[in-house]
Amino acid sequence: MSFWYFDKDELLQTASAQEGLSNELEYRYRQEGARFIIDAGTKMDLGYNTMATGVVYFHRFYMYHSFKTFPRYLTACCCLFLAGKVEETPKKCRDIIRIAKILLPANKYATLGIDPKEEVMVLERILLQTIKFDLQVDHPYKFLLKYAKCLKGDKSKLTKMVQMAWTFVNDSLCTTLCLQWEPEIIAVSLIYLACKLSKFELDDWHGRTSVHLRWWDMFIQGMNMNLLEDICHQVLDLYSSPIGKSALLSSPPPQGELVIPKKITPPQSVYQKLLIQKVAFKYNLTPEQAMQSRWPIFE
Repeated sequence: MSFWYFDKDELLQTASAQEGLSNELEYRYRQEGARFIIDAGTKMDLGYNTMATGVVYFHRFYMYHSFKTFPRYLTACCCLFLAGKVEETPKKCRDIIRIAKILLPANKYATLGIDPKEEVMVLERILLQTIKFDLQVDHPYKFLLKYAKCLKGDKSKLTKMVQMAWTFVNDSLCTTLCLQWEPEIIAVSLIYLACKLSKFELDDWHGRTSVHLRWWDMFIQGMNMNLLEDICHQVLDLYSSPIGKSALLSSPPPQGELVIPKKITPPQSVYQKLLIQKVAFKYNLTPEQAMQSRWPIFE
């Protein structure tokens, strides 16, 4: 089994970086590729697992290949095509190309080449070799739902918190967190973030013992606050990025019991709240002052 986790120094020394592409531009290309996979997958009525798997393939591919060599939208089409087959939700290559033509402006669609279908088929072989035929990918979604079932508290507040955490998992696809940490760790971190922002007091949980100082000790041993906060800040930083704001993914709030959403459609109020809180914290303002101020991240 291949090892797909990298430290932050390694993430700054990718194939693109070695060819002179700035880290900021590479991060932007990663966000744009992830956003395209989600947009195309949503239009094709693909499930969240298929889209997430495609995004993970995309991020892994560009650890070893440069954006200067392989156009991001062609690679994104290829990743979605392969993910559909792996997750048993296959779509024909020509249908993915057709959606790409609808979603992309002419200059970006042109990067798919004269014969996009043939380009995707050729690139698929390179993609498979790059990811070492390691096709099965676990995502934080299943761990989020598993852990949530163990938590105690007011049912409506718990549901709201879990939905917010689910939104954060969706949005984390536009970051490189899937290249840094296991899905279990991401799930715990984003539950923690959702608890903080939804003001859900998580004081008790099923299976609690005297050795559990915090709720996440039952799921992951040795999880520290520095790691938790680093992951949370990487997701929150996405909301202050002009590209990140347009690439955010979400799900409609579940009604009653926890519902696994199939599609990803954004409620903007959640993001606005996060942005206000982030600005207030960063500049030592009250939420009201942050709301009234003009900051670049709101542009």
